[in-house]
Amino acid sequence: MSGFKFNSIVFFLCFSGLVSFSSGKQYEQTSVLVIGGTTGGTAAGLQSARLNIPTLIVEETPWLGGMITAAGVSATDGNHELYSGIWEEFRVKLRAYYGSTAAMATGWVSYTQFEPHVGDQIFKSMVAEEKQLSVIYGYHVVGILKKGRQVTGAVFENVNHERLEVSAKVVIDATDLGDGLAMAGAAYDLGMEARSVTGEACAPEASNKIIQDLTWAAVLKDYGKGADKTIPKPDNYNPEFYRGSCTAKEDNMLNDCRKMLDYGRLPNDKYMINWPIKGNDIYLDVVEMDWAQRQEALKQAKDRTLGFIYYIQTELGFKHIGLADDEFPATDKLALAPYHREGRRLHGVTRLTITDIINRDNGNTLYRAGISVGDYPVDHHHGCNPETPKIKFPAVPSFNIPLGSLIPETIDGLIVADKAISVSNIINGATRLQPCVMLSGQAAGALAALSVKNKQQVRKINIHKIQQTLLDANGYLMPLIDVTPKDKEFQAIQRVTVSGILSVKGESFQWANRTWFYPDSTITVKEFSNGLKGFDNKGLAENSNLLLTLKKTTDMIGSFLNRDASIEIQQIWDNRMNRKFDQNLLLTKRELSILADELIRPFETKTVRFDGTFGE
Repeated sequence: MSGFKFNSIVFFLCFSGLVSFSSGKQYEQTSVLVIGGTTGGTAAGLQSARLNIPTLIVEETPWLGGMITAAGVSATDGNHELYSGIWEEFRVKLRAYYGSTAAMATGWVSYTQFEPHVGDQIFKSMVAEEKQLSVIYGYHVVGILKKGRQVTGAVFENVNHERLEVSAKVVIDATDLGDGLAMAGAAYDLGMEARSVTGEACAPEASNKIIQDLTWAAVLKDYGKGADKTIPKPDNYNPEFYRGSCTAKEDNMLNDCRKMLDYGRLPNDKYMINWPIKGNDIYLDVVEMDWAQRQEALKQAKDRTLGFIYYIQTELGFKHIGLADDEFPATDKLALAPYHREGRRLHGVTRLTITDIINRDNGNTLYRAGISVGDYPVDHHHGCNPETPKIKFPAVPSFNIPLGSLIPETIDGLIVADKAISVSNIINGATRLQPCVMLSGQAAGALAALSVKNKQQVRKINIHKIQQTLLDANGYLMPLIDVTPKDKEFQAIQRVTVSGILSVKGESFQWANRTWFYPDSTITVKEFSNGLKGFDNKGLAENSNLLLTLKKTTDMIGSFLNRDASIEIQQIWDNRMNRKFDQNLLLTKRELSILADELIRPFETKTVRFDGTFGE
């Protein structure tokens, strides 16, 4: 990166709170610019830099990690058994810090709960390991630089109205609300689309501008019995906002209300306050406001949270539980940023809907362009706006997000990450969760880096090359619960399943939906025939329900490749399999994956389009 030494100094001084730019505009140059060190933005910066591309993150707060650190929502939702990419790297470091996975299962909302400042420290340690990655703190985006339809950089400003201009070959908008994409002139949706727009049967009949409630989170700390940490009574405090936040029967008040607090219990006797039921959610639409207007309006969210804390301390009897004095570097001790569940949503080259996910195992092909995974059910927060249409969300399996959801329809040089990707309002309730956002950000970083390396427009990059890059980083393309990166055949199984050659089975399951491959099960001739036909029409259709033998596999793959594959198959078998070669063996799906991946080579013989169809 041009000026890397300067940026390294800025990184250190901003972290120390000592940096002060001289008046006037500062200029920087980089290959990949990430607007926002959010959950997705931090992952994007890490992945881009790891591909040896000079990368700069510009972040408004003094912290990295966005919603799971600066916004204080450090109880993560979903992907507990999907050990994918940077999400899993982050968890490994959390386990090392706290000693075990069990040490983070402190509350009942999540298996992964941690102190926000620890998350920030981990992200900063990960960033510090990357020589091609630097960070500037304290600046928010105020403009996008463009030449025609090509984005060439961005302009930032700090609280002192000092400006920073950054030029870049590729820009990633990782802001919470999609500010960068809007400034770039990209089309987007805001609010709930009508079912006629998305084709989702559960969507409302008419579009509206209603977004989900937001929350200004806080972290409380137990200071011990006898302590009185009651905050001053907030202005405009109204206890009626909070009545019903927990059952407060006289005979068991503490038990019931303790359960409410334990929802977001963190290690070291702390409590994340992000409670939707008569708690600190608030309906507040600040999306289209400018930065100054937004800061003023968001004071209402802070007031709602302070009122809830006062209610917990005075009406529920927890005066010994007060604002943590060792979490956020803010005078009010609240989180550094609000938790936005929803903002603008890009009009991408593809838009993911709930219908795409429900139909994945029944003919929809968008999954073939998948680059990140999630397993959380659809979850919307609309408790504070009675005007919101009532929607019954259908159950979904675990899912993946297609690459086209990160790429604008018509704007070049721009990639979108974090929560503003191209998805419907409905499915945003599943794609917005922290692990999924982190993995989408990682994919955005890979896409940006390959665009720079190959000197190609973002929309021209071969999707299979992005997918292979993510596989090499232990990322999942398909959300398989029964095949992890520790499995030596992980990549082969991922390639043949994301290509559709071998099928998967999805199911809705409580708060952690699942997709199964069943690697040690057998498969019928018909199933394998259907997979080959779906991959390439030259495959012969066979309707036999007999189980697939090694001999039949040899015949079918040979016919598909239009050559005798028997010698190749025996060589692969002898080198890779744990069973003696026998033509009458019934093949497992794991063994079939190895043979199909080695001989058909799905990532090399086909290109996949953004809609999941194949080209040559």
